[in-house]
Amino acid sequence: MDAVARSRFQRGSAKKLNRIAELIRNKDVPSALAIMAFLPKPSKRPILKTLRSAVANAINQAGKAKLKEEDLVVKEVRVDTGPNVLKRLMPGPRGTASVFVRRMCHVYVRVGTREEQA
Repeated sequence: MDAVARSRFQRGSAKKLNRIAELIRNKDVPSALAIMAFLPKPSKRPILKTLRSAVANAINQAGKAKLKEEDLVVKEVRVDTGPNVLKRLMPGPRGTASVFVRRMCHVYVRVGTREEQA
């Protein structure tokens, strides 16, 4: 059984968030949450929030009596680029303006139960 959570239009570049996503791919949920809790990066918030939402979705779908947080595994974490709509100007040389972009991304997390292999 799988549960999905999506978080769209999050501030931060996909490149930065992908580094964090690599740390929790294919880990069980308690250890993934522990890794995220002690990670000293402020850009971990969108991934942590989406992971908690996916866990809550899985528990809600199955019921509290049937499924616990310890039974879940992070199956997929994907961070895609979003629209670059926040364009800002910065003073450039000789009175010109340089455009820099505040990047956005979409975070996708899928958790599920561990499948036993025979």
